[in-house]
Amino acid sequence: MEFHFLFQGDDSTEATAKPKRSFYAARDLYKYRHQYPQNFKDIRYQNDLSNLRFYKNKIPFKPDGVYIEEVLNKWKGDYEKLEHNHTYIQWLFPLREQGLNFYAKELTTYEIEEFKKTKEAIRRFLLAYKMMLEFFGIKLTDKIGNVARAVNWQERFQHLNESQHNYLRITRILKSLGELGYESFKSPLVKFILHEALVENTIPNIKQSALEYFVYTIRDRRERRKLLRFAQKHYTPSENFIWGPPRKEQLEGSKAQKMSSPLASSHNSQTSMHKKAKDSKNSSSAVHLNSKTAEEKKVAPKEPVEQTDRTSPEPSNEAAKPRNTEDSNPESVNSQPEKAVTNPTEKKESASPENNEEGENHNQDSESPGNTNCREVVLVQ
Repeated sequence: MEFHFLFQGDDSTEATAKPKRSFYAARDLYKYRHQYPQNFKDIRYQNDLSNLRFYKNKIPFKPDGVYIEEVLNKWKGDYEKLEHNHTYIQWLFPLREQGLNFYAKELTTYEIEEFKKTKEAIRRFLLAYKMMLEFFGIKLTDKIGNVARAVNWQERFQHLNESQHNYLRITRILKSLGELGYESFKSPLVKFILHEALVENTIPNIKQSALEYFVYTIRDRRERRKLLRFAQKHYTPSENFIWGPPRKEQLEGSKAQKMSSPLASSHNSQTSMHKKAKDSKNSSSAVHLNSKTAEEKKVAPKEPVEQTDRTSPEPSNEAAKPRNTEDSNPESVNSQPEKAVTNPTEKKESASPENNEEGENHNQDSESPGNTNCREVVLVQ
């Protein structure tokens, strides 16, 4: 399920509002790229294969009751029908997730493999892709997925710039391409859209969805980074570019700060422990001297003090025992901070941004849904 966030308000607000990363977009696209690892029931429709049977022209799509051949032959070029009908897109571009048309069933891994082996299904799938590209004002130029402006691009780009619900459709199309064996077709289309939005300024309203959703449908990390670098180069204003990867100097500064923080705190802790141990030692010595004096008064015979000190070794032995005990305690305590110095540093280093799975600036991604803009509107497909 896809959530696209759009800003509302007057023109001045839109011009000054800094875009935010969407937690929902990040989660949705992460699950897609990693093969829907959570809560995915692959057995649910394994014996149905309704998506494949639709593409084999054996069943119509519901609820309209129209077969794929009729869609490809009679709906092509009928932009009003393609614009206002909202039930066909889930059948033309199936996914392993439920859309708004609950008659359309999710793909399964078994159905995907069967689909890829069925030539007539693949042929019709590519015709459906071409039909939708033309609807957007784009044409497929070769067999490896490259695209260019179609003859009707000016009219269709103007429409695409204004009808933002079509951005949801593009996200679905890109996802479906990856599911059904055409992952390599995604990058050329996303690069083309970014170029038109950021360089040519023909569809400027699409840039947020392109960077929030379209780029992150691409499973190859290197391809995503290429597209993000291209976007960063042409994005205006440049300081509002919030998509990764983060700059190297920022990473190094952050890492150095994280490493110095636990070292400083552990040093303070160590100093405190030494001071505490020293105070404890002095306190125990004072207690021992007081007990020694009391013991002397209690048991010493009426003889000169010098003789008592000289002939009786007992108090000095008693003094040695508690002093040794007190000396051993600070040493054992001080060994603990030494251990604590190492562990936090190691933990901080292992959690550095360089170990991020994406390598991109996910700090902007919002750790919780509460960081999303309260003035944003959620569109769901």
